[in-house]
Amino acid sequence: MLQKLFIKNVALISEAEIEFDGKLNVLSGETGSGKSVILDSINFVLGSKADKTMIRYGEQEAIVRAEFCVDENSEAVKKLEEFDIESDGLISITRKFSLDGKGSIKINGVSVTAAMLKAVTLHLVDVHGQSEHFFLLSEDNQLNVVDGICGEDVGVIKSELADLIKNKRGLKAKIAELGGDGAERERKLDLLEYQIKEIENADLKEGEFDELKTRRNIIANTEKILSSISGGVSALNDDGGALDCLSTAQRAITGISSLSDNYAKMEERLEEVYAEISDICETLTDYADELTFDGREAEEIDERITLIKNLRKKYGADEKEILNFLEDSRAQFDLLSDGANAVEKYNKQISECDEKIYALCKKLTNKRKFASDKFCNDVTAQLKTLNIPDAQFSVKFAEYDEQTANLQSLNGSDNISFMFSANKGEPLKPLNKVISGGEMSRFMLAVKTVLKDVNGISTYIFDEIDAGISGYTANAVAEKFVRIAENTQILAVSHLPQVCAASGAQFLIYKENSGDKTVTKVKRLDEESKINEIIRLTGSVNSEAAKIHAKELIAQYKN
Repeated sequence: MLQKLFIKNVALISEAEIEFDGKLNVLSGETGSGKSVILDSINFVLGSKADKTMIRYGEQEAIVRAEFCVDENSEAVKKLEEFDIESDGLISITRKFSLDGKGSIKINGVSVTAAMLKAVTLHLVDVHGQSEHFFLLSEDNQLNVVDGICGEDVGVIKSELADLIKNKRGLKAKIAELGGDGAERERKLDLLEYQIKEIENADLKEGEFDELKTRRNIIANTEKILSSISGGVSALNDDGGALDCLSTAQRAITGISSLSDNYAKMEERLEEVYAEISDICETLTDYADELTFDGREAEEIDERITLIKNLRKKYGADEKEILNFLEDSRAQFDLLSDGANAVEKYNKQISECDEKIYALCKKLTNKRKFASDKFCNDVTAQLKTLNIPDAQFSVKFAEYDEQTANLQSLNGSDNISFMFSANKGEPLKPLNKVISGGEMSRFMLAVKTVLKDVNGISTYIFDEIDAGISGYTANAVAEKFVRIAENTQILAVSHLPQVCAASGAQFLIYKENSGDKTVTKVKRLDEESKINEIIRLTGSVNSEAAKIHAKELIAQYKN
């Protein structure tokens, strides 16, 4: 329920703090006193679009804070858990909006987006006013309401549906792994066969691409390589080259090698260097002899490199990935080749699932229709006591058969629409197309009288549903409010003395001048002030007889 509302700098309200009762709270006051400001503030903190015009003249920022207390296992708390916001059932929402168009929203001190706010408050408050979003205007919610009427049986059927649908999805996944239907499987087999042959015919080896690039580079630079080798060999082996110089150095050191071990070791090193350089000359000469330019080989290498590049584009970044793709394709080809029988078996199981799902859908539909008949009759009866004497209400179920049934939905195959007519002789039409704001409020009041806690929301707000009603109907409205408020908090803006008399908490909205400005204020009335307000609403003179009548009216709803 909404425990406390704090408002600052909204329209004519400078600052106000309201503590609400857990049952029936009634807001009254003269026309233009600012009752709508209270509702606008609530709508604002619940997530409605912010508007600069709501900010009090001369101020820079409007602030509204709402404090709720709900069950720890409520949908609102579960939604907070999804957003990693802790709550033990206490939910504090603070929303600010400034003239520069900037704003902030916090839930339990954690900053959230407007979308996150709405996702939470959807489960906290339902506001019934002529321009608000109504829970029952959504056909998805209408189906939830009907299921709520049906009770636990629907949950059991839905659980069975969920198991069958899950099983069917698993079977379809297996068929997809086997290539789908026959035609699709043949297409996949043809493609796999082509891919396998293309890779096999290439006869790839790991590392081949890099080897080919190296060989192509050598062929392209044959002349340069020969010239470089020739120059190297000449520098080492020609007269006066490195070998001649080493030979001269070796002879010189040999003459003193017997004089010291150091000189002998130096002689050995020179011999080793001479032998190494001689070997280098021979190797370079062999390289030169082996190096030939073969135009045909160059062409074949280019073709091979182009082939591998094309395979890389299709099947992998290198030869290893391509060969892995080949192995996987072979395995998949074998699986698909043997899959026809398996697919036939799975398709038969899917058909059996569909038969069971269809049977459950029909069972669910029958339960919903049965529950809807009584629900519609009870709501219609309530509407007749709320000054809609010619009201007609029914639930329309879209027809379906085995061919048109939705066998994929966890909610069954039903598409429903609440049908309504307020006037004699007028045909029933979808509720969201024909119902007026005032009728909608009374319709919701009738529904909540018949079904309490249908949507798990703990607070309902009714904005002046008493327009155009009085006498017996007014008494019926008050009694219905009292009945609903036994389990669900109600905030009602009302001009009916009967509703005010039935309230657990009565708030007066009034204006007064403060300096050179007009301000709207909110005051919780004590017993004496509540009596005076009821006298004002009845239009009576404040006499002893009027007071007695007001007291009697209050006593009537305390029983």
